[in-house]
Amino acid sequence: MGMRHWIGSLAAAAAALGLALAPARAEDLVIENVTLVDGTGGPPQPGMAVGIAAGRFTFVTPMTAAPRVAGRRLDGSGQFLMPGLIDAHIHLRGAGADGRHDRQQGLAALASFLFAGVTTVYDAGNQADYIMGLRADERAGRILAPRILSTGSIVTYPGSHGSQWAVAIKDWPAGEEALDTYLQTVKPDVVKLTYEERGWGARPMIPMLSPELMEQLVLHINRAGFRTTAHTSSELRAQEAIFAGVDSLAHPVIQGPVSDGFVRLMAAKRTPMATTLTIGEGYSRLVEQPDYLDQPLYRASYSADQIAELRGATAAEWKARSWTWWMKLMTPIAQENLRRIHAAGGVIAVATDQSIGPAVHREMELLQAAGVAAQDIVRIATLNGATHLGRERELGSIAPGKLADAVLLRADPTADINNAKAIVAVIKAGRLIDEDALPLAGGRQPLRRGAR
Repeated sequence: MGMRHWIGSLAAAAAALGLALAPARAEDLVIENVTLVDGTGGPPQPGMAVGIAAGRFTFVTPMTAAPRVAGRRLDGSGQFLMPGLIDAHIHLRGAGADGRHDRQQGLAALASFLFAGVTTVYDAGNQADYIMGLRADERAGRILAPRILSTGSIVTYPGSHGSQWAVAIKDWPAGEEALDTYLQTVKPDVVKLTYEERGWGARPMIPMLSPELMEQLVLHINRAGFRTTAHTSSELRAQEAIFAGVDSLAHPVIQGPVSDGFVRLMAAKRTPMATTLTIGEGYSRLVEQPDYLDQPLYRASYSADQIAELRGATAAEWKARSWTWWMKLMTPIAQENLRRIHAAGGVIAVATDQSIGPAVHREMELLQAAGVAAQDIVRIATLNGATHLGRERELGSIAPGKLADAVLLRADPTADINNAKAIVAVIKAGRLIDEDALPLAGGRQPLRRGAR
């Protein structure tokens, strides 16, 4: 037997006996004996090992096939590992119209997302200098926050929805210079356009983009290398936005029940649609069911003074508003629209239109109440969110090579989506979040990692 064959035989024998001829590579973290819910919509996989190094997942395999590696161990026995949650539509609080921003308020809100297991957020319209400054700080590791994606300013017609944050464009190509300046200076992750004339609920009519101008803008933005999303609220405007080339829809249809044809269109096109149910449902919920504020995630995310104000002055104000009761009436219609689109094979993604982490869990509760299976909701809140944002190659599921964002749970989220609240630990970019360091409005919270 030649020397090369002898060495090869020795290596094979050593591997069979579980021995190593060379030092094992080191991972930053290995989670062992965990039940994996990988975000792709499949059933839980018990007895799994997940390796993490340099901020990414390195292996995802049954324990029996796990490589022998050095590194920190985390015993996941009796626990469930799912991808970090994604909120595909927020508006981070703290921005001031006069340019004087409350940065601490924004940091507290970002902390509430991490504490709730949300590792990526997309801000769909804000003061550009404020949100992009926080985005830069997050990417440089200067603040504890979920991954921040943002549009900064939005793009719309003068006087249309969201024009207080907008690059207003009335004509084309006259608006090309303003649009290019925004794209080049702000460098948005996704460009949001608003395509909304209102005239529904308690809202008076407003001007809006023409379909032709919308198409010109989307084409120019895409040709510059940026993804788009569009604010719409009706079936007609959603369909027109899709055929203008928009990449995703920032809201469900809420003005009325969708047609069978629109459901089939959404399944055929697979244009992602954000859910944003809680922004409307939240008004009547506070007025009629304020005890939700006693839940641990809300107590962590709001200060005692904020909770008192919500229960008092805010609830009284919302009770007197006709908008509150119109949204209560229409939310079940939006829920059913989303359920039908999902059941037909369309892509819906969890999004709240709010600025607090626990709202993501309420969004998932509302989907479950609408009849969407918990196992499907896990994907809707993870991989579908990444798809909505054009980041599915790096985010949204637990697979080798992807960014290591995950949530460790004490209970199975595919059995009941409320179990996604049973958080043991949150992992972002491969690092366990130090909950004691989070600047939560509710103050320091009991450590959850040791709880069983």
